[in-house]
Amino acid sequence: MTDQWAIAFDADDTLWHNERFFQDFGREFERLLADHCDPENLTLRLQATEIRNLRFYGYGIKGYTLSLIETAIEVTNGRVPTQVIDRIIRLGRDMHDHPIELLPHVAEVLTTLAGQFPLSIITKGDLLHQERKIAQSGLGDLFRSVDIVSEKTTETYQHIFARYDAARVMMVGNSLKSDIIPALQAGAWGVWLSENLTWSLEAAPRPENHPRYHEIIDMAALPGLLDRLK
Repeated sequence: MTDQWAIAFDADDTLWHNERFFQDFGREFERLLADHCDPENLTLRLQATEIRNLRFYGYGIKGYTLSLIETAIEVTNGRVPTQVIDRIIRLGRDMHDHPIELLPHVAEVLTTLAGQFPLSIITKGDLLHQERKIAQSGLGDLFRSVDIVSEKTTETYQHIFARYDAARVMMVGNSLKSDIIPALQAGAWGVWLSENLTWSLEAAPRPENHPRYHEIIDMAALPGLLDRLK
Protein backbone atom coordinates (compact mmCIF):
# COMPACT_ATOMS: atom_id res chain seq x y z
CA MET A 1 0.00 0.00 0.00
CA THR A 2 1.03 3.59 -0.51
CA ASP A 3 0.51 6.65 1.66
CA GLN A 4 -0.23 8.73 -1.44
CA TRP A 5 -3.73 10.11 -1.82
CA ALA A 6 -6.00 8.40 -4.33
CA ILE A 7 -8.78 10.80 -5.31
CA ALA A 8 -12.16 9.71 -6.64
CA PHE A 9 -14.71 12.09 -8.16
CA ASP A 10 -18.40 11.92 -8.76
CA ALA A 11 -19.33 13.02 -12.29
CA ASP A 12 -22.72 14.75 -12.67
CA ASP A 13 -22.80 18.14 -10.89
CA THR A 14 -19.28 17.55 -9.60
CA LEU A 15 -17.36 17.71 -12.88
CA TRP A 16 -20.05 19.05 -15.22
CA HIS A 17 -23.52 20.59 -15.11
CA ASN A 18 -26.44 18.19 -14.90
CA GLU A 19 -29.11 19.09 -12.34
CA ARG A 20 -29.84 22.48 -13.87
CA PHE A 21 -30.96 20.74 -17.08
CA PHE A 22 -33.26 18.48 -15.06
CA GLN A 23 -34.71 21.57 -13.38
CA ASP A 24 -35.30 23.23 -16.75
CA PHE A 25 -37.01 20.04 -17.95
CA GLY A 26 -39.13 20.01 -14.79
CA ARG A 27 -40.33 23.57 -15.33
CA GLU A 28 -41.34 22.74 -18.90
CA PHE A 29 -43.20 19.69 -17.56
CA GLU A 30 -45.11 21.97 -15.16
CA ARG A 31 -46.07 24.21 -18.06
CA LEU A 32 -47.28 21.26 -20.13
CA LEU A 33 -49.48 19.97 -17.30
CA ALA A 34 -50.62 23.37 -15.96
CA ASP A 35 -54.23 22.72 -16.93
CA HIS A 36 -54.31 19.44 -15.03
CA CYS A 37 -52.25 19.85 -11.85
CA ASP A 38 -50.77 22.70 -9.79
CA PRO A 39 -46.94 22.84 -9.75
CA GLU A 40 -46.49 21.89 -6.08
CA ASN A 41 -48.71 18.83 -6.30
CA LEU A 42 -47.18 17.84 -9.63
CA THR A 43 -43.69 17.97 -8.11
CA LEU A 44 -44.76 15.71 -5.25
CA ARG A 45 -46.44 13.26 -7.63
CA LEU A 46 -43.36 13.19 -9.87
CA GLN A 47 -40.98 12.61 -6.94
CA ALA A 48 -43.12 9.71 -5.73
CA THR A 49 -43.04 8.21 -9.21
CA GLU A 50 -39.27 8.64 -9.50
CA ILE A 51 -38.67 6.96 -6.15
CA ARG A 52 -40.98 4.09 -7.10
CA ASN A 53 -39.24 3.64 -10.45
CA LEU A 54 -35.61 3.78 -9.34
CA ARG A 55 -35.47 0.01 -8.85
CA PHE A 56 -36.75 -0.50 -12.39
CA TYR A 57 -34.97 2.21 -14.39
CA GLY A 58 -32.12 3.37 -12.15
CA TYR A 59 -30.77 6.91 -12.42
CA GLY A 60 -30.51 9.10 -15.50
CA ILE A 61 -32.48 10.88 -18.18
CA LYS A 62 -34.13 7.75 -19.61
CA GLY A 63 -35.70 6.80 -16.30
CA TYR A 64 -36.63 10.42 -15.63
CA THR A 65 -38.40 10.70 -18.99
CA LEU A 66 -40.37 7.52 -18.33
CA SER A 67 -41.34 8.82 -14.88
CA LEU A 68 -42.53 12.09 -16.43
CA ILE A 69 -44.74 10.20 -18.89
CA GLU A 70 -46.14 7.97 -16.15
CA THR A 71 -46.87 11.00 -13.93
CA ALA A 72 -48.56 12.82 -16.82
CA ILE A 73 -50.84 9.81 -17.39
CA GLU A 74 -51.67 9.62 -13.68
CA VAL A 75 -52.49 13.30 -13.07
CA THR A 76 -54.70 13.46 -16.18
CA ASN A 77 -56.46 10.17 -15.36
CA GLY A 78 -55.21 8.74 -18.62
CA ARG A 79 -56.33 11.67 -20.73
CA VAL A 80 -52.94 13.28 -21.33
CA PRO A 81 -52.83 14.69 -24.89
CA THR A 82 -50.55 12.81 -27.26
CA GLN A 83 -48.75 16.07 -28.09
CA VAL A 84 -47.71 16.35 -24.42
CA ILE A 85 -46.24 12.85 -24.50
CA ASP A 86 -44.48 13.69 -27.76
CA ARG A 87 -43.04 16.88 -26.22
CA ILE A 88 -41.75 15.00 -23.16
CA ILE A 89 -40.03 12.42 -25.38
CA ARG A 90 -38.44 15.14 -27.50
CA LEU A 91 -37.23 17.02 -24.42
CA GLY A 92 -35.72 13.80 -23.09
CA ARG A 93 -33.83 13.27 -26.34
CA ASP A 94 -32.63 16.87 -26.35
CA MET A 95 -31.41 16.58 -22.80
CA HIS A 96 -29.68 13.28 -23.53
CA ASP A 97 -27.78 14.93 -26.38
CA HIS A 98 -27.00 18.19 -24.57
CA PRO A 99 -23.31 19.18 -24.86
CA ILE A 100 -21.18 18.71 -21.77
CA GLU A 101 -20.52 21.92 -19.85
CA LEU A 102 -17.72 21.60 -17.29
CA LEU A 103 -18.15 23.28 -13.94
CA PRO A 104 -15.76 26.13 -13.01
CA HIS A 105 -12.09 25.25 -12.40
CA VAL A 106 -12.62 21.53 -13.07
CA ALA A 107 -10.37 21.17 -16.11
CA GLU A 108 -7.40 23.06 -14.68
CA VAL A 109 -7.60 21.49 -11.21
CA LEU A 110 -7.91 17.93 -12.49
CA THR A 111 -5.12 18.44 -15.01
CA THR A 112 -2.84 19.59 -12.19
CA LEU A 113 -3.85 16.83 -9.77
CA ALA A 114 -3.50 14.09 -12.38
CA GLY A 115 0.23 14.77 -12.41
CA GLN A 116 0.43 14.16 -8.66
CA PHE A 117 -2.23 11.61 -7.66
CA PRO A 118 -4.11 8.66 -9.14
CA LEU A 119 -7.56 9.97 -10.09
CA SER A 120 -10.74 8.00 -10.70
CA ILE A 121 -14.45 8.50 -11.36
CA ILE A 122 -17.16 6.79 -9.34
CA THR A 123 -20.58 7.69 -10.70
CA LYS A 124 -24.03 6.21 -11.03
CA GLY A 125 -26.53 6.35 -13.85
CA ASP A 126 -27.13 4.96 -17.29
CA LEU A 127 -23.97 3.18 -18.45
CA LEU A 128 -23.97 4.32 -22.08
CA HIS A 129 -24.93 7.90 -21.26
CA GLN A 130 -22.29 8.24 -18.54
CA GLU A 131 -19.63 6.77 -20.82
CA ARG A 132 -20.60 9.25 -23.53
CA LYS A 133 -20.45 12.19 -21.14
CA ILE A 134 -17.02 11.19 -19.86
CA ALA A 135 -15.75 10.89 -23.44
CA GLN A 136 -17.22 14.25 -24.46
CA SER A 137 -15.88 16.00 -21.37
CA GLY A 138 -12.31 15.79 -22.62
CA LEU A 139 -11.25 14.63 -19.15
CA GLY A 140 -11.23 10.89 -19.73
CA ASP A 141 -7.47 10.49 -20.10
CA LEU A 142 -6.91 12.04 -16.66
CA PHE A 143 -8.51 9.09 -14.86
CA ARG A 144 -6.89 5.75 -14.14
CA SER A 145 -10.23 4.07 -13.59
CA VAL A 146 -13.95 4.70 -14.09
CA ASP A 147 -16.67 2.89 -12.15
CA ILE A 148 -20.29 3.39 -13.24
CA VAL A 149 -22.51 1.79 -10.63
CA SER A 150 -26.25 1.34 -10.14
CA GLU A 151 -26.16 2.67 -6.58
CA LYS A 152 -23.54 4.19 -4.27
CA THR A 153 -23.61 2.24 -1.02
CA THR A 154 -21.01 1.63 1.66
CA GLU A 155 -20.48 -1.84 0.19
CA THR A 156 -19.98 -0.37 -3.29
CA TYR A 157 -17.27 1.95 -2.02
CA GLN A 158 -15.61 -0.77 0.05
CA HIS A 159 -15.33 -2.93 -3.06
CA ILE A 160 -13.83 -0.10 -5.13
CA PHE A 161 -11.57 1.23 -2.38
CA ALA A 162 -10.08 -2.25 -1.87
CA ARG A 163 -7.73 -1.32 -4.72
CA TYR A 164 -6.17 1.29 -2.47
CA ASP A 165 -5.49 2.03 1.19
CA ALA A 166 -8.99 3.28 2.10
CA ALA A 167 -7.54 5.56 4.76
CA ARG A 168 -5.82 7.53 1.99
CA VAL A 169 -8.73 7.60 -0.46
CA MET A 170 -10.67 10.83 -0.91
CA MET A 171 -14.14 10.94 -2.45
CA VAL A 172 -15.16 14.32 -3.88
CA GLY A 173 -18.76 15.03 -4.82
CA ASN A 174 -21.83 17.20 -4.58
CA SER A 175 -24.16 14.67 -2.93
CA LEU A 176 -23.93 14.06 0.80
CA LYS A 177 -26.22 11.06 0.50
CA SER A 178 -24.43 9.26 -2.33
CA ASP A 179 -20.90 10.64 -2.54
CA ILE A 180 -19.87 11.54 0.99
CA ILE A 181 -21.64 9.63 3.75
CA PRO A 182 -21.23 6.09 2.34
CA ALA A 183 -17.60 6.85 1.39
CA LEU A 184 -16.91 7.93 4.98
CA GLN A 185 -18.56 4.75 6.22
CA ALA A 186 -16.25 2.78 3.90
CA GLY A 187 -13.22 4.31 5.64
CA ALA A 188 -12.35 7.04 3.11
CA TRP A 189 -12.27 10.81 3.34
CA GLY A 190 -15.21 12.80 2.02
CA VAL A 191 -15.08 16.26 0.44
CA TRP A 192 -18.44 17.85 -0.21
CA LEU A 193 -18.83 20.50 -2.92
CA SER A 194 -21.33 22.51 -0.92
CA GLU A 195 -22.30 25.10 -3.53
CA ASN A 196 -23.00 22.72 -6.42
CA LEU A 197 -26.58 21.98 -7.42
CA THR A 198 -27.92 18.70 -6.06
CA TRP A 199 -31.09 16.75 -6.79
CA SER A 200 -33.52 17.15 -3.88
CA LEU A 201 -33.66 13.39 -3.32
CA GLU A 202 -29.88 13.40 -2.67
CA ALA A 203 -30.16 15.66 0.39
CA ALA A 204 -28.83 14.41 3.74
CA PRO A 205 -27.58 15.92 7.01
CA ARG A 206 -23.98 17.06 7.14
CA PRO A 207 -21.66 14.69 9.05
CA GLU A 208 -20.10 17.82 10.58
CA ASN A 209 -18.19 16.19 13.43
CA HIS A 210 -16.68 13.42 11.36
CA PRO A 211 -12.86 13.67 11.42
CA ARG A 212 -12.51 12.80 7.73
CA TYR A 213 -15.23 15.13 6.44
CA HIS A 214 -14.48 18.44 4.70
CA GLU A 215 -16.46 21.02 2.73
CA ILE A 216 -15.27 23.21 -0.13
CA ILE A 217 -17.21 25.77 -2.17
CA ASP A 218 -15.95 24.65 -5.56
CA MET A 219 -13.19 22.63 -7.19
CA ALA A 220 -10.68 25.47 -7.01
CA ALA A 221 -10.36 24.89 -3.26
CA LEU A 222 -9.39 21.22 -3.55
CA PRO A 223 -5.61 21.62 -4.08
CA GLY A 224 -5.37 23.85 -1.01
CA LEU A 225 -7.25 21.30 1.08
CA LEU A 226 -4.88 18.57 -0.06
CA ASP A 227 -1.89 20.70 0.91
CA ARG A 228 -3.35 21.21 4.39
CA LEU A 229 -3.92 17.50 4.86
CA LYS A 230 -0.36 16.47 4.03
